[in-house]
Amino acid sequence: MGAEAKARDLLSRRKSGHSLEQAFYADADLYQLDLERIFYRDWLYAMPACSLPKPGSYVTHRVGAYGLMLVRGQDRVIRAFHNTCRHRGSILCKGASGHVPKLVCPYHQWTYELDGRLLWARDMGPDFDASKHGLKEIHCRELAGLVYICLAAQAPDFEAFAGQAAPYLAPHDLTNAKIAHQSTIIEEGNWKLVWENNRECYHCGGNHPALCRTFPDDPAITGIEGGATPPHLMAHFDRCETAGLPSRFHLAESGQYRLARMPLKVGAKSYTMSGDIAVRRWLGRVPFDDAGSLLKFHYPTTWNHFLPDHSITFRVTPVGPQQTEVQTTWLVNKDAVEGVDYDLKGLTEVWEATNDEDRRVVEDNQQGINSPAYEPGPYSGLQEAGVSQFVDWYCDTLASRLDPIRVAAE
Repeated sequence: MGAEAKARDLLSRRKSGHSLEQAFYADADLYQLDLERIFYRDWLYAMPACSLPKPGSYVTHRVGAYGLMLVRGQDRVIRAFHNTCRHRGSILCKGASGHVPKLVCPYHQWTYELDGRLLWARDMGPDFDASKHGLKEIHCRELAGLVYICLAAQAPDFEAFAGQAAPYLAPHDLTNAKIAHQSTIIEEGNWKLVWENNRECYHCGGNHPALCRTFPDDPAITGIEGGATPPHLMAHFDRCETAGLPSRFHLAESGQYRLARMPLKVGAKSYTMSGDIAVRRWLGRVPFDDAGSLLKFHYPTTWNHFLPDHSITFRVTPVGPQQTEVQTTWLVNKDAVEGVDYDLKGLTEVWEATNDEDRRVVEDNQQGINSPAYEPGPYSGLQEAGVSQFVDWYCDTLASRLDPIRVAAE
């Protein structure tokens, strides 16, 4: 049975409100289908724009079979290209990041401008047209200091998301950020398990002692809104919006992204062990220290926390059927000085611990699912509404992108 037929069969017998069948989390063919129908078609979060501080800065990335590079040009525009020379296909940028005056292939020294134009190719003859051999560009958009890419030949609409997200992000002034710290871990679990774990805090009390000092284990905050907004959340939204901070829930009709500015625990101001602010020189223009965290997710690649003093982005990238890369980036004001305005351990220790705890949770989950005894179990309607929402989005998206069944004429 081919991957598409397998997916149709599994989707047709899916039980709503339950976890997915084993193959969705373990099967190599379905993993490849996830890449082709989701990761190669949707807008993907790539990095904070401050990862490329000056012209010639580059960062490399990989999504499935595609090696990519993101480069800031002399015009300061960020562009994305396939990391493949147009001569005989060698990669151009070999490091994870760096700075170059031009993009030069290490194999035969074909030389490209930072905007992808081929400038020089030795001994190619008088009839060679360099203008036809520029680098292959990838759709790339910068949104309020966050960079998104799309591998599809024709990218889906970005404007609806950008229009909704920009006012929420504007007070955090990410264009004036710098990277204080970045960590990359590999979780030995399917990318959907990473997301399912993120979309609930049912597990938090038993697994995240540091995070639970400041992040509320409240289904109204951790889940997906439904029905009337609780009074304590409405009071928080009203206070923030009166101060010019867009805060109320916005969930895309497709379910692909959501924005909401949520309170932390009473008395907590940032994700630190003490609950105090982590950075004295704030990133952004949030007017009070207990505004909580702007929570933004955008399937399939990113969730984020934007606080009054600093911001944290997370990038999810599948590496294999049961392997996922999670990159976490801590952003602070570009003028903040480590050791003066913030202590790096104090800034990062809560989420460093939480990430490692989540890695263990996901890996335990994957191992249990790999057992022949596994069968889909029911979600908690109170605690796991966010998980159910993600799984619904995934199944609906995959189903809508399977090739139509062709029926032979009689």
